Amino acid sequence: MTENLLLAFGLTLFAVLATGIGSLLAFFTSHTNKKFLSVTLGFSAGVMIYVSMIEIFVKAKEALIHSMGIVPGNWLTAGGFFFGMLVIAGIDKFIPKQSNPHELRTVEDMAAPDGVDKQPDLLKMGTFTALAIGIHNFPEGIATFTSALQDPKLGIAIAVAIAIHNIPEGIAVSVPVYFATGDKKRAFKLSFLSGLSEPIGALAAYLFLMPFLNEVMFGIIFAAVAGIMVFISLDELLPAAKRYDEAHLSIYGLIGGMAVMALSLLLFI
Repeated sequence: MTENLLLAFGLTLFAVLATGIGSLLAFFTSHTNKKFLSVTLGFSAGVMIYVSMIEIFVKAKEALIHSMGIVPGNWLTAGGFFFGMLVIAGIDKFIPKQSNPHELRTVEDMAAPDGVDKQPDLLKMGTFTALAIGIHNFPEGIATFTSALQDPKLGIAIAVAIAIHNIPEGIAVSVPVYFATGDKKRAFKLSFLSGLSEPIGALAAYLFLMPFLNEVMFGIIFAAVAGIMVFISLDELLPAAKRYDEAHLSIYGLIGGMAVMALSLLLFI
């Protein structure tokens, strides 16, 4: 149990590092490899969709049916799934478009025309983007933590998928802050801090959910986690992958992510 706890917290910290990597890429890379980004975002979506529907949703359903019976268990599973979707959709609804982490930016956005840097509006936008990403990542931290606690291999798969899509989010924070201040350290710091909400989400899950984590609570949380991850994949990862798509690379990435996830689950049954 202690080993699983350490792994669960460690995986959420891994996601924070991915946000920082995105910020660093914006400073040390002159262009975005759009083909690679399209494939990896599609791959991340494939992992998250497959593991959500084939593994997490099924485990939630089994736990709830075992505890509540067939009919109540099925209803609770479906309700938990759509509740998770509503939670993440509600978060997105109240985030302004310019600050929404789904509005991804590329490294090319660093090449600002003369005279547009050090603008207060850009600093404000970067700060709000960091805040928005922080709010957005909080339930992802809960998802990673609870999954790793129950099944380490699931937690690792989820953490890798989330880390992939955290890289462009790091760029989204660092770009406007750097434009506004000309300070790479400040841009990196704010970008890195925006990712800290994931381990905070994990800590909240540990403090407030762990004392009540019986089979029913586990089933409801897992169903909600599945809903959150499917929503993120359909609303964020796939549209972003298609934005940079060439020759259906995002779909190949999606299928590849599903295949890798399926293989990993089959090998470690």
